[in-house]
Amino acid sequence: METNRNTTQEQQLSTPAPAIWPGLQAQDAPALIDFLVGTVGFLRTAVYEDEGRVAHAQLDWPEGGGVMLGSYDPADEATCGRPGTAGAYVVTDHVDDLYRRLAEAGVKVISEIEDKPYGSREFGIEDPEGNRWSFGTYRGEPRPAPTTATTPGPTA
Repeated sequence: METNRNTTQEQQLSTPAPAIWPGLQAQDAPALIDFLVGTVGFLRTAVYEDEGRVAHAQLDWPEGGGVMLGSYDPADEATCGRPGTAGAYVVTDHVDDLYRRLAEAGVKVISEIEDKPYGSREFGIEDPEGNRWSFGTYRGEPRPAPTTATTPGPTA
């Protein structure tokens, strides 16, 4: 029984895997998909079209997580926001190589690569729609061990 408890504690103290998927809309979703896949390095996992519009696209980041996007629909603005208003942080172990590749490709760099005081090395770009993307090595802080055996749930 002691072994299971130690394993559980180790898992709880580990840094969580990416599980949040930003969702955004684009004026020109096919062009944004091409930029994020062809230039930045996301993987084109799924693209569903409906009458010439991108109804849903899933682009996976090779190191975990991803982004969902679609063509702009004012009816969805409350959920996904207006095109060009999103921001996302993407974890990568290859930040220097990615920075060099994107800068050489002429991507608009909005914050130069630098070492941050919290231990990350990161930089930022702007995509053709105006969304801001930060790429860095910071994976978040380890989760503290829970103080009780209960699982936290949503609060009202």
